[in-house]
Amino acid sequence: MSGQVAWDADRNIVGAGDIGRQLEKSLENLAVALASVGATLDDVGSLRLYIKLSHMHESGAITTALRAAFGENPPCATWIGVPSLANDAFLIEVEPSNVFLARK
Repeated sequence: MSGQVAWDADRNIVGAGDIGRQLEKSLENLAVALASVGATLDDVGSLRLYIKLSHMHESGAITTALRAAFGENPPCATWIGVPSLANDAFLIEVEPSNVFLARK
């Protein structure tokens, strides 16, 4: 699955300048993508978070958004600082590394 960013169905950026809100929207988008294949956020085993270097210090907002989506035991996450993302207004991109689906 490709990375998920903070845009809505019309490709408007949600949470400009707010990494916490952008992560919330990115995780909402991830949940929608997972649902399309019969999975949920509970099936995510790990994440890669691509974080704009200028916002790496905002760990509190990032942790809060992760806990809001996953509860007190979010999946392990690798935080990778990057100089930029696909759009300069994006502060974070979320990519699930492992998704566990039940075999049928």
